Amino acid sequence: MKKHSKRIMSVALAMLLLLVLASCGTPAGNTSTTPPASEAPPTDAATPTPGGTEETTPPAPAEGVKLTYIIDRDTDKAGYTAVMQAFTAKTGIQFEEELRPGGAEGETILKTRLATGDAPDFLWFNSGSLMSTLNPEENFVDLTSKPYMSLLQDSFKQTVTVNGKLFGIPGTTSTAGGWLYNKKVYAELGLSVPKTWAELLSNCDKIKAAGKTAVIGSYKDSWTAQLILLADYYNVQAQVPTFAADFDSNKAKYATTPQAMRAFEKLAEVYEKDYLNKDYLATTYDLALEMLVNGDGVQYPMLTFALSNIFTTYGQEAVDNIGVFAQPSDAAAINGLTVWMPSGWFACKESANLDAVDQFFDFYLSPEGQAVLSGAARGDGPSVVIGAVLPDNAYAGVKEMMQYFDAGTTAPALEFITSVKGPNSPQICVEAGTGMKTPAESAAEYDKDVEKQAKQLGLAGW
Repeated sequence: MKKHSKRIMSVALAMLLLLVLASCGTPAGNTSTTPPASEAPPTDAATPTPGGTEETTPPAPAEGVKLTYIIDRDTDKAGYTAVMQAFTAKTGIQFEEELRPGGAEGETILKTRLATGDAPDFLWFNSGSLMSTLNPEENFVDLTSKPYMSLLQDSFKQTVTVNGKLFGIPGTTSTAGGWLYNKKVYAELGLSVPKTWAELLSNCDKIKAAGKTAVIGSYKDSWTAQLILLADYYNVQAQVPTFAADFDSNKAKYATTPQAMRAFEKLAEVYEKDYLNKDYLATTYDLALEMLVNGDGVQYPMLTFALSNIFTTYGQEAVDNIGVFAQPSDAAAINGLTVWMPSGWFACKESANLDAVDQFFDFYLSPEGQAVLSGAARGDGPSVVIGAVLPDNAYAGVKEMMQYFDAGTTAPALEFITSVKGPNSPQICVEAGTGMKTPAESAAEYDKDVEKQAKQLGLAGW
């Protein structure tokens, strides 16, 4: 890593400050070191065996080595911190954390640090198309030949690949876009998980006849209106495998691809058949979760991170009663889950500690590392590490999602494998889902929105 006098002076002052504060308690500021090995969680619990590999002998202790990393302030710390603690206990390698803002401000900070040679040893960032904005081939280590990369599912590899090279490992589990449903009400009404869109509509009719809301709408928070559109991507890819590449290069459109426009038709059908709660325009995400838990509303198109929200607010019994199924296509043979891939860790090329970073990445994906990760943080979806076993305390809905992962019937959400997503997607989906515009009009508007963004980004072919 390049050294600058200004940087050296900053580090020296920071070290002096840490020494002074050590006698007073936890250091202040945006950095923190890994807790002592004595505080690390036990690592002798039963562990999964991704890919059938055996746990390897830990490397020799590396006392004095400290790895620096940057992560955004909003990411939950429990999982990765536990893995770092366990790694420190085995190797002696320490960690120093620097926090950054999220969003565009945080991205600008990373781009500046990378461009000026002031990068950390490794960093946390989005997988998918956003990763490309950090110029991975110039700034990150190519991990393609690393043995531990064989432990990753192809669906995740796809989201950290640039020009055939792999650059990142997953930091958490996946999240999925699908339908949450109240299992008790399903049982009371004798309903089965639908495998086709027609079966879903039949369930909706029975729920409506029972005096309950069949599909919860929470369009007060307009981002929630997108889920029927976004969760339908598995069905698009299964029928038009080249859609993502063609869409990215301006060769395919929602308005001219019937399999893609079908999502806007589904949004319209839910509205036209009066399946939504009467106050769907005034209902927020939080109120929607309350309706689902209480059984007043029975089905909710949503991302599965809602399971953690339900657990935190309503407890274990409530979250155990919430199931998850994939958004159905029009054919039972096409039935799979659209997955939001986790953010990941990326090794910075100019690090002076690449061997230690490599050891850490290897440990992170190992059976032991994954056991520590899952024991410290409940995931909102299955792991993207091959063979990783769900923890005993995994949410019931996550366990239900495993059938799609086991069958290999998953696909990354479109935004993870293309360079563009319509920035006005929430508003467009609200219009489609409230009858303000026809499906064809909504699809055409979405295409125009994407084209505008692509031109602003200067993408080839637009």
